[in-house]
Amino acid sequence: MAYLPLPTLILLCLLQWLPCLSAANISVGLSLSTTGDNSSWLSPLGNFAFGFRQLNNSNHFLLAIWFNKIPENTIVWYADGDNPAPRGSKVEFSTQGLLLKDPENQTIWSTSPSTDVADEAAMLDTGNFVLIGNDSNYVWQSFKDPRDTILPTQRLDLGSMLISKLTETNFSKGRFELHFTNGSLELNPVAWPTRFNYKPYYSSNTYSENSSESGHQLVFNESADIYILKTNEAIVQLPSWTKLTNPSSDYYYRATLDFDGSFIEYAYAKTSDGNQGWWPLRGVPQNMCLAISQDIGRGGCGFNSYCTIKNGRYNCSCPPGYVFVDPTNRFSDCRPTFRQGCEPNDGSGDPEELYEIKEFNDLNWPLGDYERLEPYDQTMCEKDCLHDCSCAVAIFGGTKCWKKRLPLSNGRFEPNTFTKALFKVRKGDSPEFVATSGSNKGKLTLLGALLLGGSVFFNVLLLVAFCLILFVLLKRKSGNYNFQDSTMAESNLRFFTYNQLSEATDDFKEELGRGSFGIVYKGVFKTGSGIAIAVKKLDKLAQEREREFKTEVSAIGRIHHKNLVQLLGYCDEGTNRLLVYEFMSNGTLANILFALPKPDWNLRVRISLEIARGLVYLHEECNVPIIHCDIKPQNILLDHYFNAKISDFGLSKLLLSDQSRTRTMIRGTRGYVAPEWFKNVAVSAKVDVYSYGVMLLEIICCRRCVEMEAEEERREILIDWVYDCYVEGRLDVLVNEDETALADKCRLQKWLMVAIWCVQEDPSERPTMKMMLHMLEGYLEVPKPPCSYSLSLS
Repeated sequence: MAYLPLPTLILLCLLQWLPCLSAANISVGLSLSTTGDNSSWLSPLGNFAFGFRQLNNSNHFLLAIWFNKIPENTIVWYADGDNPAPRGSKVEFSTQGLLLKDPENQTIWSTSPSTDVADEAAMLDTGNFVLIGNDSNYVWQSFKDPRDTILPTQRLDLGSMLISKLTETNFSKGRFELHFTNGSLELNPVAWPTRFNYKPYYSSNTYSENSSESGHQLVFNESADIYILKTNEAIVQLPSWTKLTNPSSDYYYRATLDFDGSFIEYAYAKTSDGNQGWWPLRGVPQNMCLAISQDIGRGGCGFNSYCTIKNGRYNCSCPPGYVFVDPTNRFSDCRPTFRQGCEPNDGSGDPEELYEIKEFNDLNWPLGDYERLEPYDQTMCEKDCLHDCSCAVAIFGGTKCWKKRLPLSNGRFEPNTFTKALFKVRKGDSPEFVATSGSNKGKLTLLGALLLGGSVFFNVLLLVAFCLILFVLLKRKSGNYNFQDSTMAESNLRFFTYNQLSEATDDFKEELGRGSFGIVYKGVFKTGSGIAIAVKKLDKLAQEREREFKTEVSAIGRIHHKNLVQLLGYCDEGTNRLLVYEFMSNGTLANILFALPKPDWNLRVRISLEIARGLVYLHEECNVPIIHCDIKPQNILLDHYFNAKISDFGLSKLLLSDQSRTRTMIRGTRGYVAPEWFKNVAVSAKVDVYSYGVMLLEIICCRRCVEMEAEEERREILIDWVYDCYVEGRLDVLVNEDETALADKCRLQKWLMVAIWCVQEDPSERPTMKMMLHMLEGYLEVPKPPCSYSLSLS
C-alpha cells in the first residue's frame, strides 16, 4: 500500500472544508433584501445567520444576527431597534462597510468603519459578523458594537455597554443599561424614553486607583465563564455571580441584559427538540425587587405596580383597583380604574361612603411618603387616608402610618415584615371612569341617591365617629399617650421612658459615637417590628437650657426630608434627656471619606448634592428655619444605600419667622467654624454655608480640613492648599490623580470655585444654600471667586 506524504494528506483534509469556508465570505458588492431568497448570510457551520428578520408579521424588518440551528432563532445582535427597516429595504456591502437602505434608497443605518477599507465580510461561527481589511484586520465587528447580548469568545472593553430591549418583542432601547466603565461593570436603570442614567443597582466594584488593579475587560470565554480581567491579567469573578461547573460543548450559551433589567447567562442544548428552550444558568442581581430603590424613577416595575419574586425571577402586578396601562406588558405602569384626587364630586359626600380600604399584608412602597403619623393604630390610619383626598395608599407598620400619593414607585412584596398596604379604592366594582359631563352628572345623581337613601344610617355613623374622636381626645388629654408636653405632642414624636431605652440599648452597651453634647448608642426594640435605633444620651443640661431643649425637639420632630435623619422620639424623664433617631447602617461620611480605598467620585458627587438639599430644606423650606451650626462629615450619616442624611440637631438654632440672624454662644467644630462666631455679632444661616464649603473641599479631596502632620507645610490647612492649587491649575494634585474625577474636570473646577465662595470671610459674599445648590447642579453660572478667603481654627 502506498502512503501519501504528510503535507499532501493535510492539504486533502483541508480541501473538504473549502466550500464551507468560502460560504462564510461575503464579497464587496453583495447585498441582502427583505424580499426574495437572498435574505441572510450563514456562518461556515450554519450556527449563526446574518440578515433580515420580520417583526411580528408586520411590514418592518430587523437587520440582525441570530442562532440559526434552534427553533427559536434567538436574535443576539441587531442594527437599530428604534428604527426597523420597512419592507423593500436592503443591506449592501461596499468598501465603506455595510449600508442599510430603505426602498427610496435612503441610508437608515451603516457600520461606518472609519477610514479603513473593507475588502470582504464574514459571518463567523462565534456569532461575530466582521468586516475585514486588506491587512486581514477587522475594520468593524458586531462583537465591538453589542446590543443586549454577548456570546462566548466576546470581550467588552472599557467604555462598552449593553442596552436592554423595551419589551420581550420590542427591540427599541429599553429601561436598563449595562456599562463597563471606570474599571467596573454596572447595571443602571434609565429615565426612559431618555437615556439619563440613575444610580446603579448592581456593581462589580472592581475600580482601583492603581490602574493595574482596575478592571480592564469583561470576558465571556470559550468555556462559558464570565469574569472581569484586570490590567495586570488577574481574574475577578462578578459579585453574586454563581460559579459555573462543568460547562459542556453540547450547549449554546449567551448572556443577555433582559428587558426586565436582569443580566443572565443562558444555555440551550444543541440536541434539543425545541421543547426545552433556553434555561438560565446564573444571573445578577439576586433580587431585582430589592436591588433598585431610588427616590426617582419607576424602580424594577412600572409606576403604581409592585414587584414579586417567583422561581428566581421577578414579576410585576397591579394593586387592587388598578390595571396595566399596556395589558400586554406586565412591566408597564399601572393606572387606577376610578377617579382620584380632590374634585368637587369626590368631596361632596362622606369619603367613607365613597371609598373603602383594601388591605394587603407584606406589601410596601418604601419611598415617596408625604406624611408620617405616629403613634397611630390601623383604624386611625385607615380613616386618615380615607378623609385625605391626596392619599392613595397608607402603609401601616406597628404604630406608624405612612401616607403616599400617586405615582407610587419601587413597590415590592416584603414577606415577614408585618407591614400592611391600605389601598383606598372606590366602593363597588370600581368601574372605569369616563371624563365627560354626562358621566359626571350620572355619578352625581347616583351619589345623591345613595346619600339620601342612607341618611339615617349615615347620621348614626357620624354619631359613632364623633364619640370615638371624643374618646381618643380625652385619652390623649389624660396622658395615656405618654406625651409630657403639649408642644411635643403636636410634633407626633413618641415619648419613651428611660427604662424602655435602657432595655432597647442593652443598658447602653454598644456605643456608636460621641459628640460635644453626649454619646450615641445602638438599640433594637425587642418587641414589635424589631427596628434598629440610635439613642443619643445627652449630658446633663443646664437649667436655662431645659426650655430650649423642648422647643428644639418639638421643631425637629415636625420636619421631614429624605436627607435629614429622622427623629423618632425622646425621653424627658427626671434628669434624663435622650433623643431617639433612625439607625443609619453605613455610619458617618467621615468613616468612608478618610479611609482607603476612597469612595468613588460619582458617589461623592451624589452625597454632596444630597447634603446641600437637606440644608436648603432646613434654611428655607421647613416651617421654622433652622441653622444647624455644626456641619461636618461626622454629622452626615449614610443609610443602607449610601444616601446621605444630616444628623445631630443638638446644636441647632431655631429662627423666629421674622428673624434672619440670631445671637447665641459659639457652636461648632474646629476647622468648620465661620469667622463671625468670634466677632460677637449675630450669626445667620451663612455659618452653615461656610461649614459646608469646608466639607465640600474635604469631599472633593478626600482629606481632612486640618492635617498638622502633612508632608508639606502648605498642605496642613486644606483651604489654603486648595486655593493655591486652584490658582496654579493643579486640579490633578487635589484629587490625587483620580481618573474619574479628572474625567469630570468641568464639574470639578466649578465645584472648587463654589467651595471657595462658601469660605469667604465676609458672610455677605457667600451664596445662600439655595444659590449654591443651583450652582452645583449647573443651573447657575459660577463667577470667578475673589482672591480673599478665610479659615478659622479657634
